[in-house]
Amino acid sequence: MQQTLGSLVATLLLVAANALAAQAQMAPAQSNAGNATLSASSSATTNISSISPATQAVISSLSNLPEADMLIYVNPQRILNEALPKFLPAKDIEGMRKGFEEAKKNAGIDPTKVQYLVIAVRFRKPTADLNFQPPEFLLVSSGDFSADSLLTLARMASQGKLRDEPYGGKTMGLMTIEPIAKESEKNPFLKSFTEVAVVSLNANTIAAGTPGYLRSAIDAGDGKGRISTEALASLVRDPNVLISMAGSPWGSFAKSFGMLGTDTTPRAPRCDSRIGDFYAALTMDATNFMVRGMSNADNPDTARIFANLYSGLLQFATKSVPDASAQSLLKGLAITAEGDEVLVRADFPQQMILDLIKQQMKPKQAAATDVQVKPQGQPAAKPAVKRRRSRRRN
Repeated sequence: MQQTLGSLVATLLLVAANALAAQAQMAPAQSNAGNATLSASSSATTNISSISPATQAVISSLSNLPEADMLIYVNPQRILNEALPKFLPAKDIEGMRKGFEEAKKNAGIDPTKVQYLVIAVRFRKPTADLNFQPPEFLLVSSGDFSADSLLTLARMASQGKLRDEPYGGKTMGLMTIEPIAKESEKNPFLKSFTEVAVVSLNANTIAAGTPGYLRSAIDAGDGKGRISTEALASLVRDPNVLISMAGSPWGSFAKSFGMLGTDTTPRAPRCDSRIGDFYAALTMDATNFMVRGMSNADNPDTARIFANLYSGLLQFATKSVPDASAQSLLKGLAITAEGDEVLVRADFPQQMILDLIKQQMKPKQAAATDVQVKPQGQPAAKPAVKRRRSRRRN
């Protein structure tokens, strides 16, 4: 099973790395009363009334999330049921499915029935003493499982280290990560990561992450500080994605470094720009993996400048990479400027990715040894005999 999981992880990393590292497709963020939140840019705004019922169902499920500055959406069902079987050997697929059956039997969860995994990141304003605050993280999963049962298993697995804290009508489980807590005594920056929390948001949705962000998730369930529908529509605009990502780097920077004020002293932004807002996605059809990316450049002139710069860097990188497979991937990227956005597109044949994965997972050939084998029938050479020197007696 360990070998199966290793192959699974390696495959996901290779596919995601070959795609996501090549993209920058941006969906938007807006400043809301001095608090930057993720949303859709003007030209990339998705017409919510025209999206598919499947996408609307996901948006509805995610609508209770708190505000976020970056979102990553993972579609486990498509990855496990459609993508991985194209790459893993039949033996590994069978072993993986047996492992899923054991997980369903022992933990009541079937990974192939998980509807989505969403990772949310929220940046924070500096404190009153002007100290930088690390971002907060949240992992939310929903599907055909019992969130309460998983939370019970988490308590059992923690061996009493998970302590209960009531909040907003729910019971969070909090646990101190001792190695980080000990290290934070020397490095105060790590104090924000000394605790992790987990909570059942509803019957089939469980969340884990930074305690403060988890409390915001509970508040969002009550209608306070919810993420915008436009942000979610941008994140899951394509219901067939394997992985998608959206974020607002400029808004995150402005928030973290006091351009919007501090926790105690708000400040109106002096530069309200969505430059750098992005959306990126990896999806697939019957024959190809498709990469789609978009980066907001604020205006058409800046978009063309960025597109030319990125294209030049791409050509340089292509010539500098010695690996032929990597060169093929880089050559498949098309970077263009459309309006005030920089677009990245690429279609990679599934067979190309399959060949690349096989090449990367192939065991290295044993290095040639210095031992020389004599042809058959040829007598072995006799070892050299060292002669002793004799002294001449006078």
